[in-house]
Amino acid sequence: MTVSGANKKRIALVTGGSSGIGKAIVEKLLLNECIVVNADITEEIANSDSRYYYKKTDVTIGEQVQQLYDYVRDEVGSPDLLICNAGKGIHEKISEGDPEKWFNVINLNVMGTLRILRSFLPFLQEQSKSHIIIISSVSSKNTYEYGGIYAASKAALDMIAETLRIELINKTKVTVISPGIVDTNFFNYLESGELNVESIGFGSLKPEDVADAVLYAINAGSGTSINQIILRPNKQIF
Repeated sequence: MTVSGANKKRIALVTGGSSGIGKAIVEKLLLNECIVVNADITEEIANSDSRYYYKKTDVTIGEQVQQLYDYVRDEVGSPDLLICNAGKGIHEKISEGDPEKWFNVINLNVMGTLRILRSFLPFLQEQSKSHIIIISSVSSKNTYEYGGIYAASKAALDMIAETLRIELINKTKVTVISPGIVDTNFFNYLESGELNVESIGFGSLKPEDVADAVLYAINAGSGTSINQIILRPNKQIF
């Protein structure tokens, strides 16, 4: 899938764009002539494309989000695509887990997204067409044992997105993309607990599958808003 001609040369800000789903999104957008800013803690992408920008950013730190805002404004220009992807998982029971670790997950997944939204919404509303895409998860509506904290953080993102849709109606499009199991290094960086694609046993999507869903949402006609996309590997039951 490619970005339609009307969407070429758009400026996209992607959080967590150095690996996994975020990296696939960055690379797909670059292939489709978008200008892309990757805001992540580490830059794992070796990309010499003149349309690729990187700004080291920890979205849990307000000062760094402000620095990102200043950088994008001064060096790149006003983005019209905002893709909130940065996040992490946790795999532990509420009855046994560590609330400080829960805080870390919620601070990144929820508050990190809110910090980015609050900073960049004025930019987006200046554009004739703009689009916010939030990467959520099927777990936001289908939790599982050991998954309550992660699911709660994604459910919060769903509610934030739906509220934004109403606040920004007919001004900025809002899309939530909720993938099932994706084969990335996500499971290597859980805040706590052990889990992997093989132990889950339902197969997996590729990061590029989620990136294609992003392009699909972006390609919708000017009078159409695609608000929710759910995609799973064929064998996934939840």
